[in-house]
Amino acid sequence: MSDALPVPRTEAGRAGLDAVRADPGHALVALDYDGTLAPIVADPGQARPADGAVDALHRLAGVVGTLAIVTGRPAGEVVELGGLAAVPGLVVAGQYGAERWRDGTLEVPEPPPGVAAVRAALPGLLADVGADPGVWVEDKRLALAVHTRPAADPDGALAALDGPVRRLAEQYGLEPHPGRYVLELRPPGFDKGGALRRLVDAASPAAVLFAGDDVGDLPAFDAVEVLRANGLPGVTVASASAEAAQVAGRADLAVDGPAGVVALLNSLPPQRG
Repeated sequence: MSDALPVPRTEAGRAGLDAVRADPGHALVALDYDGTLAPIVADPGQARPADGAVDALHRLAGVVGTLAIVTGRPAGEVVELGGLAAVPGLVVAGQYGAERWRDGTLEVPEPPPGVAAVRAALPGLLADVGADPGVWVEDKRLALAVHTRPAADPDGALAALDGPVRRLAEQYGLEPHPGRYVLELRPPGFDKGGALRRLVDAASPAAVLFAGDDVGDLPAFDAVEVLRANGLPGVTVASASAEAAQVAGRADLAVDGPAGVVALLNSLPPQRG
């Protein structure tokens, strides 16, 4: 059976995955949601977990020291959309760690004033630049995301909006972050690297696994590399896709989309000890 288990391409990644498997009860397993646990779909409101994903989380909840989802979405939205409320002990770090959900309790800060200003200005900006009718704005309360995937030319629409949207964000103190046919505008200091570091600080794990699919997950990959340099074993996993090939190139281990992530989770030990 061991020959069928995923094998990271890097020595540090192999050591990290071995450490997770050797002592899961003291490991942190953190996963992105969209594109990692759930396939990417045209309507984010329909992004359901891949087949077997919730079952894998249920099984690992009693095995892994800390099981977490790190997402740019609001935490409560992911819990509801994914049907995750019944996964015991699961931590959902939403909006890049600004929000935290666990065991039915949701902690949400007040949004910074810049978000309200950009929210009010975006419709006029999109009209002024003649944005494709398919372009839409996702309101995450603490952040805003401009999506071009439904546009007739998603790449062209994103390129045309990049400059104007970036300038608007920076005018009001927000940071623009590109992703897969999306430009997200959020307060400074919030990314998946910071969210992962806060989980590590809270849990003091013996090993870390992080899986993601998009460029927004690369700060968490960076955080794993820093942790390894400081002596904590870790492994980065890419839910690989043609839309973000650079993520697979950075990861210790690339698997075939959300189905591959589920298979990897199922390859972790089924019980403590």
